[in-house]
Amino acid sequence: MQIKIDSDSGFCFGVTGAIKKAEEELKKGELYCLGDIVHNGLEVERLSRLGLQTINYEEFAQLHNVRVLLRAHGEPPATYLTAKQNDIDIIDASCPVVKRLQERIRKAYLANTNAQIVLFGKPGHAEVIGLQGQTDNTAIVIEKIEEREKIDFEKDIYLFSQTTKSVEQFMSLVHLISEQPNVKSGKIHFLWHDTICRNVAGRVNKLKQFAKENDVIVFVGGNKSSNAKVLFDNCLQVNPRSYFVADYDVLTAEWLQENNISLTDTIGICGATSTPHWLMEKCKERLENIKETK
Repeated sequence: MQIKIDSDSGFCFGVTGAIKKAEEELKKGELYCLGDIVHNGLEVERLSRLGLQTINYEEFAQLHNVRVLLRAHGEPPATYLTAKQNDIDIIDASCPVVKRLQERIRKAYLANTNAQIVLFGKPGHAEVIGLQGQTDNTAIVIEKIEEREKIDFEKDIYLFSQTTKSVEQFMSLVHLISEQPNVKSGKIHFLWHDTICRNVAGRVNKLKQFAKENDVIVFVGGNKSSNAKVLFDNCLQVNPRSYFVADYDVLTAEWLQENNISLTDTIGICGATSTPHWLMEKCKERLENIKETK
């Protein structure tokens, strides 16, 4: 049994920056984080043991004169307003890519208040909430092209995307909107902006290649992570012997037997942009210990 970790998996640079900033600020004293700093329960627990206190929006609104970290996903203007009113010291760890996207959406919204701002993203996702906030929560969120009925094809359309969405799906939506009669005739203006982070999107092809090169794939990701679900589905497309795990403790001799994984199989360990590298290392260590007892 050969076991290897995908070198391209793990935290994206935005999450890496937020984690590093949290660790640095915790050395200075009490620190809160608005929402889970990353969609991985074990990493949240690790930082909690270091003193990071995760809070929700209701709790945030009740705090005064404290330090609060904003995670990489970004926040709407309302969050900054609340912080100012409550004398909260903001430690802003918003991803630079998300920050630039927020500015572009805000600029487009203010330039033409009659146009529709359409966001290709997951409703309720932390990043999407921040993006919607740039439009005073008037932006239309579409997760699938089948939801095109949400768009009014009598009004101008400005289309943006959540940074972690699929490029292929986004371009399918662009094509669908472009083919609408009022768009083709020029009756309404349609402007689209490919705002998907290539640092994340570029992982898909590399991940598929990694999945092809191994007999078995152990994909490590958080159950709350939409990015993990997307990347895992890409593994499944090319390797049906792909398995999603949230923790290394599920990797037992019985688990290998149940899934017909033998000592002659090559096992590839990979993960999402929210998967810490130490967790993938733990999975590898666990599998190696099982191999040694066989």
